[in-house]
This record gives sequence, structure tokens and C-alpha cells, in this order.
Amino acid sequence: MSQVGAIAEPCPECEGGVQVSAEVRSGEIVECPDCAAELEVVGVAPVLLALAPEAEEDWGE
Repeated sequence: MSQVGAIAEPCPECEGGVQVSAEVRSGEIVECPDCAAELEVVGVAPVLLALAPEAEEDWGE
């Protein structure tokens, strides 16, 4: 993914380079191209990535 204005950030899971847009917003989910981990943008100035929380099932409760 080579975007104009992209920022490379390290993946918190594998330390691989994750390209994010310079216009990324907090709460967006991106995927690491190396380990396929889903990452949540938790900060934008500077850009900070964390493992995205697993979706929880409510089983109709």
C-alpha cells in the first residue's frame, strides 16, 4: 500500500511496518500486512496502534 501522505508505524504484534494514511482517525481499524493482526488507531498525534479488541458475541441476551 503506497499512499501519498502515508505514515509507517510498527505493528504492536510483530513489529512489522504498517502504512496508515496521514489523515487517519482515532478508532479506525487497519490490518498489518505481515501478520494480518487487526489494529485499532488509538492516537493520531502521534499515530499509535494497538491490537483491536475482539468482537464479543451477545448471543441474543
